[in-house]
Amino acid sequence: MSDSVLSIFTPTVHEERTYDRVFKVALIGTGWIAEAHIECYKQMPDVQVVALVDLIPGKAEKFAKFYGIEGAHCYEDHKLMLQNEELDAVSVCTYNATHAECTIDALNAGVHVLLEKPMTVTTEEAIAVMRAEKASGKMLSIGFQPRMDPNMQMIKKIVDSGALGEIYYIQTGGGRRRGIPNSTFIEKSTAGIGALGDIGCYSLDVVLNAIGYPKPLTVTGYTSNFFGTNEMYQYADAAHSAKENADRFNVDDFAAAFVRLEGGIILDFRISWAMHLDTPGDTIILGKKAALRIPSTECWNGTVGGAMKLYTDVAGAQTVTEIPIIPSDDAGLFFKKIRSFLDAILNDSGAPVPTSQILYNQAILDGICKSAKVGREIEIEIPEI
Repeated sequence: MSDSVLSIFTPTVHEERTYDRVFKVALIGTGWIAEAHIECYKQMPDVQVVALVDLIPGKAEKFAKFYGIEGAHCYEDHKLMLQNEELDAVSVCTYNATHAECTIDALNAGVHVLLEKPMTVTTEEAIAVMRAEKASGKMLSIGFQPRMDPNMQMIKKIVDSGALGEIYYIQTGGGRRRGIPNSTFIEKSTAGIGALGDIGCYSLDVVLNAIGYPKPLTVTGYTSNFFGTNEMYQYADAAHSAKENADRFNVDDFAAAFVRLEGGIILDFRISWAMHLDTPGDTIILGKKAALRIPSTECWNGTVGGAMKLYTDVAGAQTVTEIPIIPSDDAGLFFKKIRSFLDAILNDSGAPVPTSQILYNQAILDGICKSAKVGREIEIEIPEI
């Protein structure tokens, strides 16, 4: 394919900007994901972290001391913090099962929210969050930092260019041969869902965002946890032996689904924390004019595993065009995620990753679990907000 066609997919370069407003921010939850948030906030001169919350006594104080967050007030109750502090925004970094509660309370308190993935555990929780968002008039953005990867943005740019034509089938997913995170990730009481919520939501977003987030209609889902519940494939951590981790494991470590989307598009999906394979396969988007192959990675982390390839016919000849990997700039994806959230508040420009999209993502995840439970295809029902 000619250089002129390939140049359609050249990324846009954005200039740096300066800011003169100071955002007062709090973190709800001080676990490992909060570490990425605080490291980014500390790099932003227009941010003051004024409060930290963790339900474990002393954990917020320890976190503040370790990261040198002087003057921040520490709490064990997020509701008490919201009552006492004057805030512009919060990062909700708690385990999945409390995402809805903490987000709704923050929105009701009149605070903008950056909510870590997955949005919630169930569709019903997601609906409740969105209703609180609508009533509050505040911004809620979901923490999908792979969206900030220029290679992921390239996928959407290729689709939007019309190069693929009408899309009819997508294969996507990701996996790790061994990658069970343990901690609060492996129990329903805290995580709600396993690999589906941890990395499955990212994998779905890659393709759904690229094609404009069509509404999901039906899903046939399957889940299993053969590896997480087997002591042979578990490992000991600071708090538990391998056997103890296997005994308490009661979420999915593998899931697969066949999803029908509006517009006649079929989505073939699989995700895994652990399996006897390096990857469940590349992401493939089939269109009537061309197809796109997006290489997987051995340890799926929300990016591409190599140069993408565009397959099409030119003057009757079958051709393959390689889309080169776009080098990352100095700013990390997490930093871009948080910066885009704050900039959206500043400019009143709408959430970078809006709930109106991620609701469909969440409905698919929840639909997979519900379908797996009943052992058949189910319709995905999403009420009006």
